[in-house]
Formats: sequence, structure tokens, C-alpha cells
Amino acid sequence: MTEHAKARRNKGESAGVPEQSRALLSDIRRFVLHRATIPTLMDSKSDAGREDYGHRIRQRLGLSVSDYAILNIHKIGIAAPASYIFEELLDWDAVLRCWPGHIATLERVNERFEHLHVFLLGRKKRFLGLKYDLLGLNTVPLFTMKAIRMQRVPNPSDFDNARYLLYECSGGYPVGVFCIYVRSSIHEMGEVEQSQVFMVVSFNFYGNKSWPDTHIVNAAWERFHNRVTENILNRFKRLCEFRIQAGVAALNAIDSETYVTRKNIVVD
Repeated sequence: MTEHAKARRNKGESAGVPEQSRALLSDIRRFVLHRATIPTLMDSKSDAGREDYGHRIRQRLGLSVSDYAILNIHKIGIAAPASYIFEELLDWDAVLRCWPGHIATLERVNERFEHLHVFLLGRKKRFLGLKYDLLGLNTVPLFTMKAIRMQRVPNPSDFDNARYLLYECSGGYPVGVFCIYVRSSIHEMGEVEQSQVFMVVSFNFYGNKSWPDTHIVNAAWERFHNRVTENILNRFKRLCEFRIQAGVAALNAIDSETYVTRKNIVVD
């Protein structure tokens, strides 16, 4: 990392840019107990546009999620270009600053973002040596994510400048898909910021759509997941907007310095 990058990161901490996960209790406070400033969940009961957004994303990705019991879509606007935002998503430092790393430790396999392992509370061994799964919470890893499709550069025919990363989730309690989708805002849909980021998760517990029959676990998991996801997206928004503003300020400072230097040369 360059000295300029280090200085930017250090300055960012004091300016309120998200820090990396430090401890379990601070993760619980920041991601579970804290109510995010900007709501991101697209509620199927109150958000009339949710089905339209969901259809657009599924159509673009070629997905059918009708076989999954859980389908959550979160959305947040960010004042930055879609291309910049997507590259930030692939920046491991940015990921760690926005992820509850002590609740669900995220690790790259062979240092590649295309293959990830998630460990509950960072545990890489079963709790107390128990052989039971304990409703999926005692599996190691908690689950695995493998990228099955990525679009880093938009197709020429894409009018909304879309980019996405689609993961298949397996190996633990969730069997389904997870997607991060970035596109330019569509002003006709009332979107204000320059770009929109969607986080979509769709899966079944243990691959069984009817498990559990009472759906109590489904409801509890969705409540927890929605709170955490809202905080992740709000933190990511803060990080992207701070970094791009810092970059613009740095370029302006360089331009000003260059202008002054040229002016002095002319005077001399």
C-alpha cells in the first residue's frame, strides 16, 4: 500500500469512515443493535416497486427463485459512479470495513474473492466437539460461497450500466444464491443518487423449502439478517462516498498546484 493510500485510510478513520471489525461485542452493537440511518429493505407488503425490481434483477441474472422460501432484497443509493462502486466491492479492505467479521468471519479461499468461507464467531472447530449441527449453527464452515457469474463490465446493450457478482451458497444451513448488483440510477423510478446497489439473498434452510414447517426460524433469521444487511449497506455507502470525495479533493488540489506553478513560470 502506498504512503498516500495509508494516509487516506488513517484520515478516513477520524472522519467517520467505518473501521474493520474489532470484537464480537462491538459487532453486535454496530450491526445488530444499531438501527441504520437509511432503511434498505424492500418490503413486499409495503413497497410496490419490490416485485418490479426483483423481476428486473432475476431477468438480468437468468435466475428463478420461486423454489426458495427466503427472498430478501435490499437497496441503497450511493453518490458515486457504478464502475467505482463495483471495484470497491472487490476491494478486500472495503469489504472488511463493512462486514461484521467477529459475528461471521469471512475468509477468501486461495486469496480469491470468487470462493469464500463464512465461519460463525470465527470458529473453525465444532462447538465443544459436539457432532450435532444445532440447527446449522455448529457446521464448519457455516457456509461456503462460490461465484458462479460475474459481470465486471456492462454489456453494450445495457441501458442501466449494470454490474453484478452472483454467488452460490452451500455447505451449511443456507442453500441458494447471494447477489450484489450495481447499476446507474433510473430517475423515472424516483432514484436520486448517481447509482443504486442491491443486495439480494434467496435460499432454503438445508435446501428444504418447507423447513421448518412453522417458519419461526425463517422469520427470526430474516429479522436478524435484515438489520445486519441494512448496517452493511449504510457503512458501504459512507465508505464509497468518503473515498470518492477524498479522491476528487486530491485531484482538485493537484490541479490548483499545477496552475500556480505554471502561473509562476509565466511570471518569471
